[in-house]
Amino acid sequence: MTPSNHRAEGEAVSTASPRDYFDLMKPRVMTLVVFTAFAGLIAAPVDADPFLAFMSILCLAVGAGAAGALNMAYDADIDATMQRTRKRPIPRGVVSVANAYGFGVVAAILSVLLMALASNYLAAGLLAFSIFFYAVIYTMILKRSTPQNIVIGGAAGAFPPMIGWVAVTGEISLDAFILFMIIFLWTPPHSWALALYKSGDYAAANVPMMPVAKGAGSTRLQILLYSIVLVIFAGAPVLTELGGAVYAATSLGGGALFLLLAWRVYRSRAGEAGSAEEGALYAVRSGDKAARDLFAYSIGYLTVLFAALIVEHAFGAYVAIPGVG
Repeated sequence: MTPSNHRAEGEAVSTASPRDYFDLMKPRVMTLVVFTAFAGLIAAPVDADPFLAFMSILCLAVGAGAAGALNMAYDADIDATMQRTRKRPIPRGVVSVANAYGFGVVAAILSVLLMALASNYLAAGLLAFSIFFYAVIYTMILKRSTPQNIVIGGAAGAFPPMIGWVAVTGEISLDAFILFMIIFLWTPPHSWALALYKSGDYAAANVPMMPVAKGAGSTRLQILLYSIVLVIFAGAPVLTELGGAVYAATSLGGGALFLLLAWRVYRSRAGEAGSAEEGALYAVRSGDKAARDLFAYSIGYLTVLFAALIVEHAFGAYVAIPGVG
């Protein structure tokens, strides 16, 4: 048994620090989860109690971290194989698989119970379902079995703004569903762009991401098609008057650049050459730069899109667009 496999199975580990357990929670992902959830909470048409709103966002952050820890526990073998994930706590041997599972389960239970107390049962139920969906449906079932893993599994990452909305309103509305769908449609082009220039990593770990299962050409085409649908749908908040002039301008300008980068990916040869030896997340070969650029930009695009809603609803910058609604 190799040292990496030994550590992945959690049979012998060194003492973990608080930072190691924090890293288990996937803080980069958690940051985006918190931000989009906050946007949903702020955009909701109610005046929320500041303390309860803060507690709801905290619960979402802990719940997202719990899902991340459970994901890392189950995927310890994959993480030990892939270059870009080998430095995570479990492959490094500082946290055992058993401890990661325990940490994730406890954090999940606490986040859901506290959400029920801080907001309402519907928000707590949605949070519980999103954790279950990511940790079980996506991680344990879809990820290793189908190239549609990120399409279906992307629903888990789309729940935060809906949960933020429900936490202060107590109900699921059309606008909450629209915010969910924006992230749901954003996830495939975002994730497949990364998969294109890290296809060697996924192939080595036997994960059937789209470039591995269907080829780079098919993936580039699907990225373009999903991007078109995403950019069009991102204008929906304007039609329901959830988004005003600031959001409309952001959606239009940001969407145009998104489509340009998606077109560049489609016209490129991204994913044609394996990149298994490339360890750093943003390290790419020249042919894969278009995919890297789209992946990096997609994060900023989603952030700015939801930031526009925050600016409009939290800072009084909402300006209705005449003739809309």
